[in-house]
Amino acid sequence: MHFDLLTLYYLAIGTLLLSALMTLWECQDRAGRSREMCILAAGYFGLAVGCALATVRPHAPGAMVPALSSIVMLGGYLLLLEGAAALSGRSHRRKAIALLVMLTATWVVFGGNQSASIWYFACGLPIALASGLTAWEMSRSAQLRHLRSRRVAVLISALHALLYLGRATILPLLAERFGADVVIIASKVTMYEGVLYSVAMPAALLAMLREEAHEQLRDASQTDFLTNVGNRRWFFETGERLLADLPATHSETWIFAFDLDHFKAINDRFGHATGDHVLQIFARVVRDTLRGGEIVARLGGEEFAAILRGRSRCDAIVAGERIASRFSRAVAAEPGLAGVTATVSIGIAEHGSHGTSLSELLSAADRALYSAKAQGRNRIESVPDPLQAAA
Repeated sequence: MHFDLLTLYYLAIGTLLLSALMTLWECQDRAGRSREMCILAAGYFGLAVGCALATVRPHAPGAMVPALSSIVMLGGYLLLLEGAAALSGRSHRRKAIALLVMLTATWVVFGGNQSASIWYFACGLPIALASGLTAWEMSRSAQLRHLRSRRVAVLISALHALLYLGRATILPLLAERFGADVVIIASKVTMYEGVLYSVAMPAALLAMLREEAHEQLRDASQTDFLTNVGNRRWFFETGERLLADLPATHSETWIFAFDLDHFKAINDRFGHATGDHVLQIFARVVRDTLRGGEIVARLGGEEFAAILRGRSRCDAIVAGERIASRFSRAVAAEPGLAGVTATVSIGIAEHGSHGTSLSELLSAADRALYSAKAQGRNRIESVPDPLQAAA
């Protein structure tokens, strides 16, 4: 099947306009990314307008139409760069303005007698730079690094940059040696790739944004809204996976069960807003004390749990005592909690010695917690080692 350049341009225009509309439609469900998505949609629209101007270039006298077409197209690519950078809270506005000024100056100075050379060769360089920067921006983004679709978007943008770099650097040499036929072939190859790019790049960026939204929803479903630690479901799912990879004995992994003492009395006397504040302080203290990837979750009400890895019994007890003392001091020092006294009782159990499944270990830690409550609260108790108990 034979496609001429005009047909390829029309295909690119159609897919780019459709991509712009789809991206704008997606904004309705992504309020937090609406600015970035509007920038990307504007980029697709700019590329479509540039392609539309290119379709009338052969019939327009002078350099005005090709100059305008190439500048508008470059603007579209630079908007894609700006949109990709905005996803990570960055901007390349100065670089974009510099590239636009350089291309405009090239047309003004040389467009009168070098219009064809600028169109076929020189315009490829700023497009290559814009696409290369877009690929680099997405590849270095810490916010996007965990998204699988990011790699696809980076690859598409990088290949697009390489194609236009070749058009700007290698094609002039080939044209000088083999004649104008090479330029015609290169133009068709470029436009064919451009049609593929106009489909693949927007699809990859939309997939990336949807994947990000999916992960945010998943994280929200696994996070306790009040305290910003994991919820009960996340704790059991993550904890079971972690414990399954541990040896049956000598894993030095501890399960902590926490229960805030007299928490109902705090709610009844000071109000639920104060109680919520106390819960938030406790969650923050546990996170700050058990740094290093430990699993912390709110199981419900005033009950929390944690998994601490790679610590001896003595270290686990010290960590629990540190949490208890820091929590009491943090509540006492909080300006908005004058008169509130808060303590916590803690029970701990060791993986291997007191069970291997998370439910067994949490039950064992709960028994130690009840023992701490029975002995006056505001203390930490551990399940006795079976060998020591037998002795």
